[in-house]
Amino acid sequence: MKYVSTRHDSTKYSLSEVLSMGICPLGGLFVPEFLPNFNESAFNINDNYLTFSEKLLHPFFAGDVLEKQLTSIIVEALNFPIVWQEIGEQHFLLELFHGPTAAFKDVGARFLAGCFENLAGQKTILVATSGDTGGAVASAFYQKKGIKVVILFPKHGVSPLQRQQLTCWGKNILSLEVDGDFDDCQRLVKEAFLDAAICARYSLTSANSINIGRLLPQMTYYAFASYKLFLQYKTAVNFVIPSGNMGNGMAAVWAKKMGLPISKIHFACNANRVIFDFLQSKKFNKRNSIKTLANAMDVGNPSNMERLLDLERKDPSIMADLSASWHSDDKIRSMILDYFNQKKIIVCPHTAVGLAANEIFTSESPVVSVATAHPYKFQEIIVDILGRQNLPAPESLGTLLSRPTSYHSIGKQLMHLYKELEENIA
Repeated sequence: MKYVSTRHDSTKYSLSEVLSMGICPLGGLFVPEFLPNFNESAFNINDNYLTFSEKLLHPFFAGDVLEKQLTSIIVEALNFPIVWQEIGEQHFLLELFHGPTAAFKDVGARFLAGCFENLAGQKTILVATSGDTGGAVASAFYQKKGIKVVILFPKHGVSPLQRQQLTCWGKNILSLEVDGDFDDCQRLVKEAFLDAAICARYSLTSANSINIGRLLPQMTYYAFASYKLFLQYKTAVNFVIPSGNMGNGMAAVWAKKMGLPISKIHFACNANRVIFDFLQSKKFNKRNSIKTLANAMDVGNPSNMERLLDLERKDPSIMADLSASWHSDDKIRSMILDYFNQKKIIVCPHTAVGLAANEIFTSESPVVSVATAHPYKFQEIIVDILGRQNLPAPESLGTLLSRPTSYHSIGKQLMHLYKELEENIA
């Protein structure tokens, strides 16, 4: 398998090369040269999540130096449960928050860390986060030999617990609080990657969803859940996905394109409605982000729209099964309250956005709503809405809460980031 840029598809790269670069030096994001096709005979009814994931991902590793390590990478990275529970008639909640930092980002971050451990050379990972990505990346890469991590997070755009997760590491993790929003953090990362001298000096790469190494493993839980539910219901399933930077949503689209039994995909957005507006008007217009209760989705310029536009250009028919909606903070509050009162289920604000979209997503097929983070990570919001005592912390987060924190505050200009790199990254 080779990989090409969304903007320059004449130059081909290996998987190891695109993982190490993160973003294409010629511009654009990396995508597979082609997407392999699967049918139900490719998998076994007795496959568990790990064996299923290896079969799904093997074509993307074929011919690369990492091919022989794929099994060990999967076993070590995906060693926590991916489960779904039925919360209504043919309505399922896919829980992706049972990893070490209680968010779906653990899947991609741990997988990418496993890949980098098997690649030679020193690396500096530069990552922008709106909350959960940075914590997952820090946890996955903490004390990994030869790897340093620089996390950029918005000053006023993360919850108290997210801030703790972003800043409690030290050693090979440098946390930078940016005086701006997530889009400013993401812009700094993209601008740094366009500076060839800086990339070479610090061996920069990315762990954001601009790095294809994040999206590939995220395909696995959509493929696995759809396959298992297809065996049960004998029909393709629909997914409702809380969406911000579109990495998680794009992984589902690729899984569908590869022939997995996925019918329709719905992107549930908060008041940052860029994705919704694009699907309505067919014109992509980035804008300033708006602060909402579902802060990890506060994105005004979703990076992975570039991959969706690339796929649309290659196969316009894929767009027929994609839809989107957007939901206000008031709606988020009402969904959190309704699901607790009616079903005794507590969900995070991002999951609540997906559940709100499910109300307008009717189908005879099973519907799977994606739960992206453990509600404890947003307990200040949830306690205020439900009027109850603090939520119990998941065991995976227990040790992080008592650790001391350390971070540097910087401005939102590229020179501020470069100063930190010069002073802290040898």
